[in-house]
Amino acid sequence: MKRSVGQILGKTGIRIPLILWSIAVLYPIFWMFLGSFKSNAEIYRNPWGFPENFSWQNFADAWTNYNIDTSVFNSLIVTVVGSLLTLFLAVPTAYAIERINFRGSKFLFTLYVSAMMIPMVLGWIPLFFLLSDIGLLDNIYGLAIVYAVSQLPFTIFVLTSFISTIPKSLEEAAAIDGLSPYGVLWKVITPLTMSGIITVTIMNAIQFWNEYFMALIFLQSSENYTLALAIDFISSEAQYTNAWGTLFASLVIAILPVIVLYAIFQRRISQGMTEGAIKG
Repeated sequence: MKRSVGQILGKTGIRIPLILWSIAVLYPIFWMFLGSFKSNAEIYRNPWGFPENFSWQNFADAWTNYNIDTSVFNSLIVTVVGSLLTLFLAVPTAYAIERINFRGSKFLFTLYVSAMMIPMVLGWIPLFFLLSDIGLLDNIYGLAIVYAVSQLPFTIFVLTSFISTIPKSLEEAAAIDGLSPYGVLWKVITPLTMSGIITVTIMNAIQFWNEYFMALIFLQSSENYTLALAIDFISSEAQYTNAWGTLFASLVIAILPVIVLYAIFQRRISQGMTEGAIKG
C-alpha cells in the first residue's frame, strides 16, 4: 500500500526533530567518553577528535588521586540504604491508605500527593538544623534518610495505584487461611505489586545516585563526599590543574552505572509507569 505525500511528510516532520534532539543529547556524552581516554595535551590539540592511544591513566588518577573510590562507595551506600528505606516506609503506607478504611485516609493520601508539589528546597534549612540536633549532619546515613523521606510521596502515589487494582478477594482468601494483615501485605500484596516496586526503586536509585544539592548542604567532610560532590571538586580543581581528562573519566564513572541500569530495566520502567498511569 502506497503512502501519500502527506503521510511521508508528516512522519518526516516528526522524525527529523527527534533525530536532531538525539544528536544534541548524545554527542556531548560521546565527546565525554572520548575525552576520558585522552591526555591533557590531546584534549587541547584535538578536542573533537578520537584519541591517538586509548589510555586508562585518567581513570586511575581519578580513582586514586581524587578519592573517587571512596565517593563511589559513599554514593552506593546512600543509594541502597535510601532506596530500601523508601520501600520499607512506602509499601505499608500505600497499603494502609488504599485498603484500610480509617478516618482521614483520603486526607492523608491528598497530603502525600500535595507534598509532591512542594519544592524540596523549602525544607533544606530546617533539615540542616534537625540533622545537626540529632547528630546526623555530615553523615551519609543521615543523608540516606533525607533522600528516603523526600521520595516517599512519589513512591506512595505510584504504589497506591498498583494496589488499588488487586482484587480484595485475594486478601480475604489469605486471611481465611490464617495470614495476619502483615502476612497478607508481604506475601500477597507485595508480590503482586512487584512491577511497580521495581519501577519506583530504579527511579529512586537513579535520583539518589545523581543528587547534588542536598549532599552539598548536609555533607561537610571530604571523606563523606558522594560522587556528585567529588566530581564538583575535580571540576573546580581542573580550572587550575587542567586535569580535564581526569574530570571526564570521573564523569564516565558516575554516568556509566546509570546507563547500564536503565538499559537493563528500560522495558520494566516503561511498563511499570504505563501500568501505573492506567491503573491510577
